[in-house]
Amino acid sequence: MSELILNAFIMNSPGHLSPGLWTHPDDISVDFGTIGFWVRLAELLERGLFDGLFIADAYGHYDVFEGSPGPAFAHAVQIPRNDPLLLVSAMAHATRHLGFGITLSTSYEPPFALARRLSTLDHLTNGRIGWNVVTSSSDSAARNFGLDRQLTHEERYEIADEYLELCYKLWEASWEEDAVVADRARGLYADPARIHPVDHAGRHFRVQGPHLVAPSPQRTPLLFQAGASSVGRRFAARNAECVFVGAPSKTVLAGSVRKLRQAFADAGRDPASIAIIAEHTVITAPTSAEARDKHAEYRRHASREGALVLMSGWTGVDFSRFAPDDVFEHVESEAIRTAVEAMSSADPSRKWTAGEIADWCGIGGLSPVSVGSPSEVADELASWAADTGVDGFNLSYAVLDSGFRDFIDLVVPELQNRGLYKTGYREGTFRQKLFGRGDRLEAPHPAAVVRDDFASARNLRATRLRP
Repeated sequence: MSELILNAFIMNSPGHLSPGLWTHPDDISVDFGTIGFWVRLAELLERGLFDGLFIADAYGHYDVFEGSPGPAFAHAVQIPRNDPLLLVSAMAHATRHLGFGITLSTSYEPPFALARRLSTLDHLTNGRIGWNVVTSSSDSAARNFGLDRQLTHEERYEIADEYLELCYKLWEASWEEDAVVADRARGLYADPARIHPVDHAGRHFRVQGPHLVAPSPQRTPLLFQAGASSVGRRFAARNAECVFVGAPSKTVLAGSVRKLRQAFADAGRDPASIAIIAEHTVITAPTSAEARDKHAEYRRHASREGALVLMSGWTGVDFSRFAPDDVFEHVESEAIRTAVEAMSSADPSRKWTAGEIADWCGIGGLSPVSVGSPSEVADELASWAADTGVDGFNLSYAVLDSGFRDFIDLVVPELQNRGLYKTGYREGTFRQKLFGRGDRLEAPHPAAVVRDDFASARNLRATRLRP
């Protein structure tokens, strides 16, 4: 088995995937609004050789449960939620290797502005920025941007396809590699002949360009994607380098991995070139008994209602209408289809009651939870990777920052002793560190195709203009 990829999974909020745990006396999540909180977390993760800090985000709030946002506010269910992008510069200044995967939406972020911000951060981080491409899933987000309802699943991904095409043009084709001259003697900073408008006129976007930012270390940031529906898989197969998946059982997770790799093959990309990273939560201590005692203590702080607020938002189903013993059946929803399928029809061998879902999602959301000594946790992670085919984990936490600190101090050395985790960082950009290849995307990825097509067109024009 190759070395595991490990990201820390978090949100710029006092609560992420373990509702109610902010009340634990050891938890520091309430300090999330301070820059010191994020700098110290980044330094901790780099000490533990984490590949990246993966920051989830959304533009909506959870208002499906009881038809009201009140329970989400009361239990700090991913609200308040601050902008994740503004955290990166400070964390990058305090670290040298840690990557940053930031969630940004193609449904509401103007592509020209988003492309500029990500290029700027790619410069400031020396190539350590990644983009988790999402399409947004909640009606509350749609209403916040002036729509009556969320667009359909298919419409959102249609927009996302054009959005990425436009971003690739801005990042890969607008500035030639040697456009920046910075010649003090001639007073020439950039050669105008090597900077080009993109002149994009599509169904959803019109942008003339050129891009406002000179080529950054990666040009196109490392691309994450988290949709595992059939439409999401096709989108990932065209665009993603890393796909984030979540499932409560190995059966469901293994099925998602098989479908993703097949989608990559169908799209003409090497299925082995994708990094599939699974959501997972770890609670560990020096001994098994201590870890289980800790887990039991955490459960006493978990909010059952908060867990159902989360699940209601993810599925679009109001769980306040269910009695604890009611079985949750598969439903069609324009919300997060992966969540709907994972908890219902995707694993026919298991039927979930509303009460079981509340218990499960109370710590770690939909993710599996591994509880035990360092060797037991290492066994579990190795087993999940071997049995499902994932390449690594987005590690969530129950309590901050001891959840990550315990993992780094106890589990990381165990994984290293087994050859399952690196003992040092590679040099280079986020892409180079993860994959050990060049810092730019290569064909057949559409970003590389855009770059090559524009270069060919420019060469053809230049040839025609020669006498």
